[in-house]
This record gives sequence, C-alpha cells and structure tokens, in this order.
Amino acid sequence: MASRERRGRTAAQLSLTLGAWAGVLAAMVPLLNVIVPGPWIGGVLVVTAAVFGAGFVARWYRLPALTVGLVEAAVWIALVTVMFLRDTAIVFVVPTLHAIRVVPDMVDKAMYEIQTGIAPLEASPALTFCIVAAAGAVAIIVDHVAITVRMPLAAAIALVAVSLIPSLAVPAPFDVIGFVVLAAAILFLLRAETRTRYRPPQAVPSAPSSTSAIALSIGLVAMLVAVAATPLLPEPAPRAGSGLGGGTTINASLDLGRDLRRPDPVTVLTLNTDGTAAPYLRVATLSKLEGAVWKPDVFASAPLTPDTSFGGLDAGSDVDVAKTVTTIHVDSLRARYLPVPYPAVTVKGAGGGWEAMGGNRTVVGDGVTTSPGTEYEVIAQVPRPTLEQVEASVSRGTRAADTALPGEVPAIIRETARAVTAAARTDYDALTALQAWFRGSEFTYSLTAPAQSGFDNSGLSSVADFLQEKKGYCIHFASAFATMARVLGMPSRIVVGYLPGLADTTSLTRGERLTYNVSSSQLHAWPEVYFSGIGWVGFEPTKSLGDPTAFISASAGGGNAGAPKDPSAGPTSGPSPSSLRDPGGLRAGDENLGSAAARAFNPLPWSMGAGAVVVLLLVPSLLGELRRRRRQAAATAGDAIAAWSSVRDAAIDLSIPVPDAESPRAFGTRLVRDHRAPDHETAALVTAVEAAAYALPGPDAAVDASIAGSAAAVRAALYLAVPKGRRTRALLFPRSLIVRPGSAYARSGTPTSTR
Repeated sequence: MASRERRGRTAAQLSLTLGAWAGVLAAMVPLLNVIVPGPWIGGVLVVTAAVFGAGFVARWYRLPALTVGLVEAAVWIALVTVMFLRDTAIVFVVPTLHAIRVVPDMVDKAMYEIQTGIAPLEASPALTFCIVAAAGAVAIIVDHVAITVRMPLAAAIALVAVSLIPSLAVPAPFDVIGFVVLAAAILFLLRAETRTRYRPPQAVPSAPSSTSAIALSIGLVAMLVAVAATPLLPEPAPRAGSGLGGGTTINASLDLGRDLRRPDPVTVLTLNTDGTAAPYLRVATLSKLEGAVWKPDVFASAPLTPDTSFGGLDAGSDVDVAKTVTTIHVDSLRARYLPVPYPAVTVKGAGGGWEAMGGNRTVVGDGVTTSPGTEYEVIAQVPRPTLEQVEASVSRGTRAADTALPGEVPAIIRETARAVTAAARTDYDALTALQAWFRGSEFTYSLTAPAQSGFDNSGLSSVADFLQEKKGYCIHFASAFATMARVLGMPSRIVVGYLPGLADTTSLTRGERLTYNVSSSQLHAWPEVYFSGIGWVGFEPTKSLGDPTAFISASAGGGNAGAPKDPSAGPTSGPSPSSLRDPGGLRAGDENLGSAAARAFNPLPWSMGAGAVVVLLLVPSLLGELRRRRRQAAATAGDAIAAWSSVRDAAIDLSIPVPDAESPRAFGTRLVRDHRAPDHETAALVTAVEAAAYALPGPDAAVDASIAGSAAAVRAALYLAVPKGRRTRALLFPRSLIVRPGSAYARSGTPTSTR
C-alpha cells in the first residue's frame, strides 16, 4: 500500500512538473513572431527541461525546498556556461570571474540589437544567450511558485506576463495559436496541481475522470469564446503617444507605431535656434534594404568633442549655405541617440561617451544615454539651393549603394512609382510628384489601420499593402516613398527623429528667446534622396504632417535668402483666348432680330441696376481700403500695433491662418517661410511690435516711421505670393472686415501658398 501511494505521489509530482514545463514552453511560443527560429529553440528546450528535471529528482529524494532551488540554479548556471561561456570557464561548467564580466557585455549587445533591429530578428549569439538564460530563470521561478509553494494561479499569471512581452514589443494581429497553446498549458498545470491535492474515494472511481471532463469542457468553451470574440472587440482608441519606456526613449528601427499609440505625450526636448524656424531633429538613418526590410545604419564613428569634424558638405560651391546655431535642452528623454539638426558640423556641451558618425551626421552613445538636464549646442550648415539648381541636379546614377533593392519587389510598388512620375521632366519633378501624390486626397493618415490590417512595419510587403489600403502613418509614407525612389533609380534613405517643435510664446513674455517644445508625440520618420552637387534632400510625404519640400527660384529670392515653399506653389495660367470669346455673340443671319431687339430694349434701367450692384460689390473693398489707409497713417506716426494689425488683416483676407495664440515672432517666421514675406522687413516689423508690446513706456521713445514701409512691403509680398484669383477676391471682399484674428475662421485657411 505504501509503495502504491509513493508511486501515486511520484506520478502526480511528475504530472505537475510536466505541466509547469509545458507552461514555460507555451509562454515562449510568441517569441517565434519576433525572433527567427534557430538554435535558441533547442537551448530553451534543453535548459528548461534540465531545470525541471533537477527539481523533480531533488524532490524525489525529499530534499528541502531551499536545496531544491539551489540544485536547479546550479544546473541552470552550468548549462548556460557550457553553451555560451565554456571558453572562459573551469572544466567548461564552472564560470570564472572573466566569464561573469562577459555577461554584461553580451546583455548590452543583445539590448542594442533589440533596440535597433526590426522583427523578426536574427538570433545572434548574444541574443540567443539572453533568451536561453531568461527561459531557465523563468523555469526556476515557475517551479518554485507552482510546485514548491503550490500557487499555480500565481505561476499562470507569470506565464501570461512572459507571453505578452513579444506582443507588447511588436504589435500584431491576435495570435490564435499562441493563445490556445498557452491556455491549454495553463489548464493542464492547474489540473495537475489539483490532482496532487485531491484523492477521490475508492468507492467512486469515476470522480477523477468526471472532474477532468468538467474541467476540460470549461477550458475548451473558454478558449473557443476567447478565440471567436477577441478579434471582434474594438481596439482601444489610440492617442498620440510617446517614446518607448513611457515616452522617454527612441526606437530607431521604424517600429514607431506603438510609440505613437501610447497615451500621455510629454515634452522630451526644448530648443532655441537663430534660424527662421525650428528644425527637424534626427537621431538615425536607415539606408540598408536587407531582406525587404529597412535597417539602421552603423557607420564608423569617432569620440565627440567640440573639435570633432563630421566631414565636409556635399553641396557645391555655387550653393548658398546658411549657418544655424541651435541649443537643445533635454527634459525627459533617455536614449542612446542625441537628436541634432541636419547637417550638423559641430556639437558642443554633450559630455563624454558620445560618438559622432560622419557617414550620416548623427550622434550615438557609447554606453551613455541622454538624461534630463543635459544641454548642448549644435552648429549646422544648411544648403539652400535655388529651384533652378535643384532642377538641374540629378539623383539617378549617384551613390549606387543606396539604390539597392531586394530581388523581389511587389509589382504594385514598381508600377505605381512609374505611373505617378510618368510626366516628370527631372528627378526633382518626379520626387515632388510622388510627394504631392502621397499628400493628396487619396491617402489618409491613420495610426490604427496598419495594426488592424496587419502591415504595421516598413517591409516591402507592408509597403505594398499600404499602397492598396492608402491608410497609414509616417513609417508607411516614408518607407513607400524611399522604396519607390529606389525603383526609379534614385539613392534614398529613411530618417528617424522628431518633427519641428511648437513655439512656446510664454518665453517671450519672460524676455527670453523664443523656445520650441518637442513632444514625444512628434516622433517621426521621413525620407531623403541624394542629389549631385547638393547632398541629401529631405521630403515630407506624410499626409497632414510637416511642410512639403519645395524650393523657390533665384529670381524670387531663392537660395540663402529664401526658404522652401509649398511644391504646389507655381504660376497660374490666365484664361485662354477662346474662353474670352462672347458665347452669346450674334451670328451673320441674326442682324434683323438684333436691330428689333435693340429698338425694344431700354438700357437705362438695366444700367442703373448694374451700377448699383457694382457699387454694392465695391463697398467691402472701399471699407477695407479706408481702414488700411487709417492704419497706414497711424503706422507712419510710429504706431507699431497698427502696422502689425494691417499685416494680420492682409493675412486673413488671403486665407492665411492667423491664430491668436501664435506670437508675433512665430507668425512672422511663418510668413517668411511659407508665404514669401520679405525677411528683413518682417523682422523689423516683428521687433517693433514686440518692443511696443513688452517694452516699458517712456517719454524718450523715438518715433519709427519706417515700420509703415515695412508693413506695406510685407502686405505687398503676401498678395504677390498667391494666385490672381485669390488676390482679386481678397481685394474685393476682405474677410478681415468680419473675421477677427484668433477666431475660429481666422485660425483656418490655406496654411501654405498655392501659387
């Protein structure tokens, strides 16, 4: 009898051990979605089996619980050492101090691969070590919780948590197989643990099987309901999210979807710049299209010092270059990348441990990360080519290494690229055609559609799906644009970084320079294409984000004096001669009818009525002109506010957004950047209105009559920058008569010029 009971306990113990082992293996199944199958699978099987086997044998010999744990830990360490550290171990199984020092390096390398790689990752030795070692540690914990202290529900919660890690790392559609396998393993574990406690009376031999049948039925029903219902549940409404780790880190592998879908964006950076607007900030580039997936660049680097050179610019000597100085303050960002404007030539004040990669002008940490309070200064030299220079430059045939494509490119990518650019005369025309197409009415910006449809990454298959669905966010627009550029034979790459920050006008009230705040929700990706004699030129194909790239001609002030404009801004054609013909003109056979009509027709009432209509139509224009003259007279007398009001009225008349929360400096910067306002006159006007608004009043204040001329020059430039139709409409029917600055109607309009 005692022997039978011992065998029964042993069988129950073996069943519980097998259940715990099955649970650990089931929790590892989701890793197959993010790690390429390889030797790590065998390592997980062997190490976890050895750990549970050692625990089973130790319990069979009735060893104390603490001893069982120590035996399992010894087996775990010995096997991991044999597999990965035997060259630095004693008799292959006993780790030395040198072996222990190697472990942190392997972990750091694995973390770097996870942070910069794209799923599914190739299982490198370092990554395999981490997976196998972690599986062994999980096995020890589950064995202790489920078998030693008999808390199978707690062990089940731990297993579920482990299985969720890959899903949280790489959002994907509901994994039915993984869920079923894990649910079955947990049910088996719970039933096995129950059988070690419950011994039915011999008189009722059917009780165990009945209990098992009931438990199995409940488990099957639960799994079927979950499998059928989970895909039907609505996804949580995503909000603009933050970086990894609670909005404080950066993932350079284009896996930005989960970052952007996380809630509660925070300010990660603040900056000041002497440029006309806040710059894009880059952290990494991706120019390798390997295995149909874009991968981050790793260039030769040198320690970053104030004297470190990033190398010369690719722009020719005939291209104007604007020097900008940007001071960046880290608020809540912890990342191994240092965000910098492009193209950076000098970085000062970042501290030690940073490496400059001249190949893409980025800065990466060598064992260090950014931390709150860090402040550094970046000097950039920005090429400002004219439209003529960009049109004359070529992209095809340069930098062959950056035009590589995998052997199989989906037909929809090739065909669409050629169809959209069929009418282009130059490389630049082809790229602006692509940019305008992506930003057009066919596409929709969506954070949820790619995840729901299963193409939430930058691979070529996802690009093909995106071109069919026409819904996605920055990584889809950027990767599609860059891939299509390569299809056309142009060198391209993808940049990961941040959109320009938002102006914080409160800094002006404190007497400080205008500050821009960069939020974690502004994490972004955009493409760049290489042009001979100019260098890498960024484009903005993402619908509804940023400003589309374009350049203005030398005759219109292009080059260092101008900023890129809306690519759709071009000359509008006037009416053709045929359209000016009188459609109601009389034919040769209608002379008699015409003369009779002339005798019966009295033009006087009609003329008076037409004159009244014309006068009524001119009333708004006359009122607007009277107000403009009144404000011009006040401006001539030195009233800067009146001069500024006349400029804002002109902007409202031309359907240029005039939000009340925007500071004069930010508004003036936007007028120069987007609407061709003259830089010098705008700056003078902004300075005058800031002095009038914030300076202390005094009896010795000088009257500056020149601001009236500055205001007139800005207004004239704004009118010349728009099509004739909009200009005429603004003169005849000035919206500013009824629309006030800052109102809902003033905040809307046409954000960029369309000429």
